[in-house]
Parts: sequence; C-alpha cells; structure tokens
Amino acid sequence: MMPGMTLKLKGKITDDSDGFVINLGHSPKDIVLHFNPRFEEDVIVCNSQVCGKWQKEYRDDHLCFEPGDEIKLLVTFDEDEFQVKLPDGYQVTFPNRESCCHISYCCVKGGFSLTAFKLE
Repeated sequence: MMPGMTLKLKGKITDDSDGFVINLGHSPKDIVLHFNPRFEEDVIVCNSQVCGKWQKEYRDDHLCFEPGDEIKLLVTFDEDEFQVKLPDGYQVTFPNRESCCHISYCCVKGGFSLTAFKLE
C-alpha cells in the first residue's frame, strides 16, 4: 500500500465482540496505524508501535457501530495522515507519525469477520 491508496474493508462484527483490531505497518512490531474499536469502553483507540513499543494513544468517542452490525470501513493512507471513514460518514484521522511511505503488513483480528478486502 502506497500513499494515496485506500483500503476497503467489509465485514460483520461478531455478536459477542468486545472489540477488534486493524493493524497496518511493516510487521507485527512496527505498526503505523492501530485501529481498535473497544465496545466496553465505547471508544475507538488509534496508536502506532515502533520496534515493539506503543506510542501515545489517540481516543475518539464517535463509535457508530456495535456488535452484530455489518460494516464497511475505508482507510486512506496519505503522506501526513491516515483517514478511517466510518459507516455513518464520520472520519477518524490519525497522523502518519513515522512518515511511512509504504505498508506491507495488514492484520485484522478480534471480533470482526472480514467478508471483503479491496485495495484501490
């Protein structure tokens, strides 16, 4: 994935989910975008990880989906930031802290069943 590209993710949040994670980066220990909706806290947490060390969390309380919902998320990668468009059109913005110029690692885990994955 290169700057200017958008990752489209579609899936169903499991009925018993307490959250899920989408990680983008270079490896499991070098993550430029950690997108983590947490239903028990009613918050979306974004972060980055460098050499296995988490950086400062960003929290957004605009959680417009819940367990059992089918959703589509659009993740746009720019030179300066990441934009995650939520199902209701709201956008979560998170800085490209490491000035990443390519993403080779993607991981989706937790209470989210991925049904479609497209890179444009």
